[in-house]
Amino acid sequence: MRRNLPNLMRSPLAPFVALLANLLLVFGLYIVARIEYLFENYNYFCAVISPSRLWNVFYGGYMFDRSAIVYTNALYIVMMLFPLWLKETPLYHKLCKWVFVVVNSLTLIINLGDSVYFPYTLRRTTMGVFNEFKNENNLADVFWGELLVHWYLVLLATGLIFLMWKLYVTPQVSASQYVTAKQRLAYSGLQLALLAAVAPFAVCACRGGFDQSVRPITISNANEYVERPTECALVLNTPFSLIRTIGKDVFHVTEYFKSQEELESVFTPVHKPDSLHALNAKNVVILIVESFGREYIGALNKDLEGGNYKGYTPYVDKLIEQSTTYQYSYCNGRKSIDGMPSVLCGIPMFVEPFVLSPQSMNTYTGLPGLLRQEGYQTAFFHGANRGSMGFLAFAKKIGFEAYYGREDYAADKRFGGDADFDGHWGIWDEPFLQYYCAKMSEMKEPFMTAVFTVSSHTPYVIPEKYKKVYPEEGLIMHKCIRYTDMAIGKFFESARKQPWFKNTIFVLTSDHTNLSDHAQYQTDIGGFCSPIVIYDPSGEIEPGMRDGIAQQIDILPTVLGILDYNKPFFSFGCDLMSTPMDDTYAVNYLNGIYQYVKYGYVLQFDGNETKAVYALDDVLMKKNLKGKVKEQAQMEREVKAIIQQYMYRMKNDKLMP
Repeated sequence: MRRNLPNLMRSPLAPFVALLANLLLVFGLYIVARIEYLFENYNYFCAVISPSRLWNVFYGGYMFDRSAIVYTNALYIVMMLFPLWLKETPLYHKLCKWVFVVVNSLTLIINLGDSVYFPYTLRRTTMGVFNEFKNENNLADVFWGELLVHWYLVLLATGLIFLMWKLYVTPQVSASQYVTAKQRLAYSGLQLALLAAVAPFAVCACRGGFDQSVRPITISNANEYVERPTECALVLNTPFSLIRTIGKDVFHVTEYFKSQEELESVFTPVHKPDSLHALNAKNVVILIVESFGREYIGALNKDLEGGNYKGYTPYVDKLIEQSTTYQYSYCNGRKSIDGMPSVLCGIPMFVEPFVLSPQSMNTYTGLPGLLRQEGYQTAFFHGANRGSMGFLAFAKKIGFEAYYGREDYAADKRFGGDADFDGHWGIWDEPFLQYYCAKMSEMKEPFMTAVFTVSSHTPYVIPEKYKKVYPEEGLIMHKCIRYTDMAIGKFFESARKQPWFKNTIFVLTSDHTNLSDHAQYQTDIGGFCSPIVIYDPSGEIEPGMRDGIAQQIDILPTVLGILDYNKPFFSFGCDLMSTPMDDTYAVNYLNGIYQYVKYGYVLQFDGNETKAVYALDDVLMKKNLKGKVKEQAQMEREVKAIIQQYMYRMKNDKLMP
């Protein structure tokens, strides 16, 4: 059989030729994985299905793929071209094959698996995911559940790995061909020359180009090849995103404004209330509802589906009738760990989750810490295991005196204990919210509490007794939303019976959004649409829909404003009760792009220049108005000030007033 192989594969050039052939094979795997990524998330990427945009995406993808391929195959490249004639044996090349197949099987699996995670984050996975889930002990259950749901990806990965094994090219050169010292020296010299020739091309691939002005390409460079930030995920690959975020300091100060005075005049996160009133010591209760996106709420989508949309939240719809809400409302991140600092500290997510960065060790506090200094009793509730998602540590950091999790619920004989554990994340929402209500009735007023629910979360299951009540419909998520909505309704039924109820301000929001089946919620800004609901049972705050913009980081200043808090505090948001609706705004970050919402527009800014401007009523973000909107210059000035303040204060530990 070997006699039929081309002579080239038995020549000294054989390792080099085989190396090129095998690396081309890997490029093919990355292309297949990108195509799978596209179709797995078709609703988010359908706009790129045109020849010109597909060309840009796949050309950009080639730039990032070659970097990832060289990084991950560096050992294999050196092994193949190592300038020692003794290595040319069947055993050595079998080892090379195993190294090649194992490494590239892992990168393939990572790419395919990340396509399933995309709808939750709208981005490729970075190294932050390991810190995000380091305290979880249920990931195996979630992993196997996802494998069952996405069985076709298992088959695809298996088939591609088998093809990679079969199509792998092995050089047939043998050490026995090199008998004399001259032959051996010539062989070693050739391999060394080939390795030296390959090295600069490998460096070029890793950096993104030969030009000295080219810095190593990063995740943000993907924006060069797309028209929407969401599409960056299609250009990138997950191995590259992981490699490029290993040990990175994500906060870099750009001095858009040369003087601190000018910067402060445009934007400052330091609030100095001018209230002369004594503290209005109402209780504060904040419900952070897992994945409870605005899309699911009928009362906030009266124009959807021609006015016929009912949504999946009849109980929350009734609550909204008695509450203050906003025409536009957004979350400031795409993960649970983004929601906590946004809602409770007024700190948005820029670049990477704040709590996963070294700057999380800075000096700062949050709503519980500020109110604790005013004599409030504070407690945080999360139905998962103690320490899950790092919430226990963060809760203590920002001033919560007490933390109640799954173990505390199980120890309370009034409730069902671990029989109410969902088998994956924590205690079902219905019983845990009742526990939450009961524990607050044991607290001394005034109190400030927050609860983080768990049920409306992958793997999207509900209690057995509710499976016929809330059958599968629409998205797999919808039955969970109906269940959690019911649990919220029962919580308020119980809370209304408590003596502290009418002296309490309730705020309901989500940590982030989740699966979507409406195009307007699959856009760059639509993926951040979360409810901001403020409910005052005393009636002192007039209910109704306000014609303004709200975001999670507004919750802290808004609550403090309601309470007539009169000391300086820190937040990147604004007081929605005292700020004119025309001056309200929202800001978030997606794949290297800052999105700034104000004056009826969404401005997309990459840190250097504006990439796009869309009218808020252009819900599908189809018409880019860049250069055609008079407010663009002012929006650029304001978002630059927000970014500079954020980066400067993060780097210099200035997160206190």
